[in-house]
Amino acid sequence: MDIDLPLWSKIAWCVFIVLWAGLRWQPNVRSRRHGIKVTRRPLKEQISLAISFSGLGLLPGIWVFSGLPSALNYSPDPLMFAIGIVLFAVSLVLFRLTHKALGAMWSNSLDLREGHQLITTSIYSNLRHPMYSAFWLWALAQAFLLPNWLAGFAGLVGFGTLFFLRIGQEEKMMEMEFGESYREYVKKTKRIIPGIY
Repeated sequence: MDIDLPLWSKIAWCVFIVLWAGLRWQPNVRSRRHGIKVTRRPLKEQISLAISFSGLGLLPGIWVFSGLPSALNYSPDPLMFAIGIVLFAVSLVLFRLTHKALGAMWSNSLDLREGHQLITTSIYSNLRHPMYSAFWLWALAQAFLLPNWLAGFAGLVGFGTLFFLRIGQEEKMMEMEFGESYREYVKKTKRIIPGIY
């Protein structure tokens, strides 16, 4: 009996999305209880969020539920499927650790909450942006898991756009808020890959 890998890829992607949404639910509710002190949501931020959503959610979702664009399908590979599953699992663990460490300080945009604190413990002791690390792993997992050139690789382009347009602004905002404490923290940590970048 042959295994229908494209079907299992679609199921795996859907399961991941449901698990990710579940992980996000409580931190989202908790963080909304704390008012926003500072927000930076220019048009560029809103556009980059829309592009990221398109790459990580909309385009793969269209392929998963409609099979379109089928002309961009390629033959699935069991090894790529397995790598995709592992990367998705690791990204979920990172999302969980990040949300646990941030608590109510979490935001999905460039916001600082009332009483915002600089988190430098747990997963943040080595990485300044483990949430972005988790999103990069999601995008990479999607590329391995979904055997469609558009649906699979849209996440790398979509999230990559958000990351490169946002990261400098976010770090500048944190430096303005926390000053020397943040500058010292930057010296001791990497952005998204421990010991490398």
